[in-house]
Amino acid sequence: MRHPVILAVSLAGVLALSACEQKSADQTVERAFQDVNVIDESDLNDVMLTVADPNEAVTYFQRTAAENPDRIDIQRGLASSLVRAKRYSEAAPAYAKVVKLEGANNDDRVDYADALLRSGDWARAEQELDKVPPTFETFKRYRLEALIADSNKEWKKSDSFYETAVGLTTRPSGVLNNWGYSKLTRGDYADAERLFSDAIRQDPNLFTAKNNLILARGAQRNYALPVIPMDQVERAQLLHTLGLTAVKQGDVQTGKSLLRDAIETHPQHFEAAVRSLRALDENASNG
Repeated sequence: MRHPVILAVSLAGVLALSACEQKSADQTVERAFQDVNVIDESDLNDVMLTVADPNEAVTYFQRTAAENPDRIDIQRGLASSLVRAKRYSEAAPAYAKVVKLEGANNDDRVDYADALLRSGDWARAEQELDKVPPTFETFKRYRLEALIADSNKEWKKSDSFYETAVGLTTRPSGVLNNWGYSKLTRGDYADAERLFSDAIRQDPNLFTAKNNLILARGAQRNYALPVIPMDQVERAQLLHTLGLTAVKQGDVQTGKSLLRDAIETHPQHFEAAVRSLRALDENASNG
């Protein structure tokens, strides 16, 4: 008579064990999927921050940040994607939130200063950089310090920061161009010319540095095109810049000759140079 009871107890034990095993198996599977989701999410975040359309990335991070307000990696992603989309007035408050979260670091503070500077708030950018300890030495930090020193006309500090920044990057063309422009605004044309030439050597496709080089040479009344890499369109554009610089220096006839060269050099109709030459001719006839 006791066999059915024993059988029932045994069966209940087997079922309970089976249920426990199933529950354990389910938990294992769930954890495995969670691990996969974390990996997939991390990959997706990287994609959004690098190759995705900037505004699509902003939308993705805005949605994810709303669901995870305390996750600093997501809040960083949102702020960074706003900078990438050139939405600087939105990026600055996004970084302001990042620097208040647990786990925020000096890189976040520098990125916040960068966003403030890009949005035009130079005073607050300087305040944020002042909060970064001097022992934190990165290219981005010193590049921003140099730009702010420039805006304050603190030339010795500016030169020191630019020099340090150049030594902290393998791609110094942009900062060399900025440093050269700083020298140009101070009237130090020879140093500016040297720095622009260095920038072009580092990046032969940096047209801004080429145009700035022409301005530095023209300011010294050197109206010969330098020997630098340039295609036909660039050559015409640089001749145009050089012609206008000559006119500004008072060398009007030289300027007009350079403008004619620019028009002849350009493979298509060069409207800007044509207008400049026409304006000079009309002024001459009216004078």
